[in-house]
Amino acid sequence: MVHNFQNTNSLVSRFVAELRDIHIQKDRMRFRRNLERIGEVFAYEISRTLAYQETETETPLGIAKVNSCIDKIVVANILRAGMPMHNGMLNYYDQADSAFVSAYRRHHKDGSFDINLQNVSCPNLNDTILILCDPMLATGASIDIALKNLLEHGSPKKIHIVTAISSRPGLDYIRRLYGDSTIWTGAIDEELTAKSYIVPGLGDAGDLSFGPKVQA
Repeated sequence: MVHNFQNTNSLVSRFVAELRDIHIQKDRMRFRRNLERIGEVFAYEISRTLAYQETETETPLGIAKVNSCIDKIVVANILRAGMPMHNGMLNYYDQADSAFVSAYRRHHKDGSFDINLQNVSCPNLNDTILILCDPMLATGASIDIALKNLLEHGSPKKIHIVTAISSRPGLDYIRRLYGDSTIWTGAIDEELTAKSYIVPGLGDAGDLSFGPKVQA
């Protein structure tokens, strides 16, 4: 299932527009905050799909019945670009556990690339709700390798993938591999360049959030 927020009018449209804007992109703090806010919106939307049970809480004047989430949540991200959206998720899922995947693209002169996995830090995922944050779903290769390695740590009962912008080819690729997952995206772009960058996209989310990196 894919939830594309481009199809509905909401604040996410403004956040995505500002992420794309080459002038607003110069403000790194604003760029990170917009990714964080998209994470917060998607955290709320995902919360509507979780399991709840009725509990009681004591107020100054009596006892109130409330619905409390009973799902165990693990929020994961692909370093480094996924950190702002991860933080947005944790603003809402403040009791969630976290997982981190360190991976990066290594480009070759012919335009191809490899995904180099460096490290995975992850709790037990059995019977959890796994939410993977990565702002750009381009080819889907990074998300694929991240999920393959995360799933070595257990079997979640549900996987959610959260991204600001997705390419149509990458989205189709991930849906074929992880058909039971739910994908939440701020927008879908139809085109990938020969070097697998999303068009119109927004550029490199990691560099725009944290500054240029030295290429290996």
